[in-house]
Amino acid sequence: MRGNSYISNFKIILALVIVIAVTGAVGNLVGKKYADAASLNTINAFTAQRFDDFYSLPKDSIDMVFIGSSHSYCSFDPANFNVPSFQMGTPLQHPDTSYYSLLEVLDNQDPETVVVEIYWDMLDDNFELKQATSLFEVIRNEKRIEDYIENVFPDGDKVKYENDVIRFQQDFFAYASSRIVNKVKNTFGVTDEANPSSAGDGVEYYLADGYVYCDIVIPETEFDETNQFKNLDGKDWEFSNTQKRWLEKIIELCEKKDKDLVFVTAPVANVSMGYIKNYEAINEEISSFAEEKGVPYIDYNIINMEEGMFTHDNFRDDAHLNDSGVKILDAHFEGWLNEVLG
Repeated sequence: MRGNSYISNFKIILALVIVIAVTGAVGNLVGKKYADAASLNTINAFTAQRFDDFYSLPKDSIDMVFIGSSHSYCSFDPANFNVPSFQMGTPLQHPDTSYYSLLEVLDNQDPETVVVEIYWDMLDDNFELKQATSLFEVIRNEKRIEDYIENVFPDGDKVKYENDVIRFQQDFFAYASSRIVNKVKNTFGVTDEANPSSAGDGVEYYLADGYVYCDIVIPETEFDETNQFKNLDGKDWEFSNTQKRWLEKIIELCEKKDKDLVFVTAPVANVSMGYIKNYEAINEEISSFAEEKGVPYIDYNIINMEEGMFTHDNFRDDAHLNDSGVKILDAHFEGWLNEVLG
C-alpha cells in the first residue's frame, strides 16, 4: 500500500511539473508573439526613429524641445519654428514619463525652452504601463529605466512589466486588428478609393525632427459612431495628485536648469468638443494649477471655441490635427510664445 502511495504521489508531482513546463513554454511563445507584434507597430516605429534621430543630434544643437503625448508629435512640427527644435513626444505620455524624457533631453542637449503638452486624459490616472514601456523601448539609458521602475511603478505594475503577454498586449491587439481590417479589404475588394470616408484616404509617416506628418482628414465614422468623447463630462474629471507631483518635478527641474517652461493643450476635433460637456471645468483646473505654479499655459480648445481657428478639415481623427491644422497652430503658438517669454 505504501508503495502505491509513493507511486501515486510521484504521478501527481510529475503531472504538476509537466503542466508547469507546458504552461511556461506556451507563455513564452505567446509572450514572444506579443513582443514581435510590438516591433511591427507603426507608431512604435515612429517612436524609435524619433529617438534615433535625437541621439544623432550634435551636442547642444537645439534651442527648444517639445514633450508630451501623441498630441505633441501630431501638433508641433519643429520645421515651423524659427529656432532649432526637436519633438520628443511619445504615445500616451503622462507627466511621469515627460519628466524622465526631459532628464534624457537635458543629458544630451541644452534647450532654452521646454514645451510640455498637457492632455487631460493623461492627467487623471496615477499610472499607465503602456506609456512607460513605449519610452523603455527607445531610451538608451538603462540606469534611467531602472530609476523609473523603482520610483514610478506601483508594485503590481512591476510584476506586469516582467510578463510580456501583459506588457505588449495593447501592441498585439492593435496590430492584429489592423491585419484583420486589411485582410477584409483585400478579400472583398474594398479600397480607399471606393470608401472615401475611411481613415486610409491620405498618408501618415515620420517626417523629421520627431514630427509625424499626416494629411488624412477625419473620417465620417468619427463624427458619430466611434467618437471617443461622447460620454465625457468635465465635471467628473479629476486631476491625479500623482501626475500633479510629476508636473511639479518638471517645473522644479526647469527652474534648476534655468529653462523657460510653458504648458499647452492641443485641440481635439470640433465635433468632439461638441460632445464634451463642461469642458470649461477641465480647463479651469489645469489653468489654476499652471497659474499657481507660474507657468504660462494656452489651451487651444478654448482658443478654437472662441475664435474658430480650426475646421474639421484640419483634423486627422477625432483628437489630432493633420498637417494643415499643424501649420495653423504652430504659427499662432510661435506668436504666443514670443509674447509670454519676451
